[in-house]
Amino acid sequence: MNIPALRLHNQLIAHPRFTQPEQVVAWLGGMQGQDYPGAKWSVALRLPDATDADVVRAIDAGKIIRTWPMRGTLHLVAAQDIRWMLMLTSPRNIAGSASRRQNLELDDQTLARCREVFTQALQGGKQLSRDGMYAALAQAKISTEGQRGYHILWNCALHGLICSAATNDKDQNFALIDEWVAPIQEKTRAEALAELASRYFTSRGPATLQDFIWWSGLSAAEARIGLDAIKPGLAQETVGKLTYWMPADISMPQDTPSTFALPGFDEYLLGYKDRSAVLDAAHTEQVCPGGNGMFASTIVIDGRVVGTWKRVFKKAGIEITATPFTSLSNADKKRFTEAAQRYGEFHKMPAIVI
Repeated sequence: MNIPALRLHNQLIAHPRFTQPEQVVAWLGGMQGQDYPGAKWSVALRLPDATDADVVRAIDAGKIIRTWPMRGTLHLVAAQDIRWMLMLTSPRNIAGSASRRQNLELDDQTLARCREVFTQALQGGKQLSRDGMYAALAQAKISTEGQRGYHILWNCALHGLICSAATNDKDQNFALIDEWVAPIQEKTRAEALAELASRYFTSRGPATLQDFIWWSGLSAAEARIGLDAIKPGLAQETVGKLTYWMPADISMPQDTPSTFALPGFDEYLLGYKDRSAVLDAAHTEQVCPGGNGMFASTIVIDGRVVGTWKRVFKKAGIEITATPFTSLSNADKKRFTEAAQRYGEFHKMPAIVI
């Protein structure tokens, strides 16, 4: 079983099958979103010829939402999925942040007051930037010092009150979910567990139950319930002591050379607890220095992470610097230059590998 090739295929990296950004996000269930520019590139590279502007249009139209579902971490999710995902994941995330709330002196009464402030400030279709949200709290004499402001936004989003909306000059505005996202039929918890498991293993297989537990942030028991519900539609293969699950109807992709310039938090790496199938342990430090949670953009050749890359925007174009773990062949260098040019096309700028 060629795990990297199958993941490249199922994650739409090697074989795009959709034409719209929101279709990609829905297929993957959620896409890591704390690095906003990188998240937009993650979406676009899974589409034929998509640009940054194409992804922004989908976001501004309310088709893609940026919020904190899986593991309480920022993700892009499809608008129609936001409510059932928050229903499924928020209770565990909120409960797990109890000590953090205590340290920030944010009791239930204060957070309830924050929700009232945001409701009053945003109702009627209004949108506010993060600074605007903090200003509304300040006017109500609620401090946003230190990490209080961020945690208040996070908590109110997990309660299903607010979400990201249209873009502004710096980032994104906030809006009330019930005004920004159209209502949709609710799912039961069992239905939501099965749906999240289906999205995960269909788009990221071959993957293990432990991978799904880590990615979703669900308890092991609930993750297992979700997987059990969809096993009839999956194939499984055991490698050593690990059991991998994947779509049952997939045909083995052709073993053709491929090179990709992926952003730092792309699901190809971040979508799994065990990343050894695509990244040698010896190079983990180069991808995530010091284990600080900040991931470098990666060079992926034939499914393996073989280096990192950085970009600098200049007037003449985008200067891209590649740092391979070992020297690349001339053929691989040429293929990476082509991958870098695709990144330039995403920004509608020339890209030069220096």
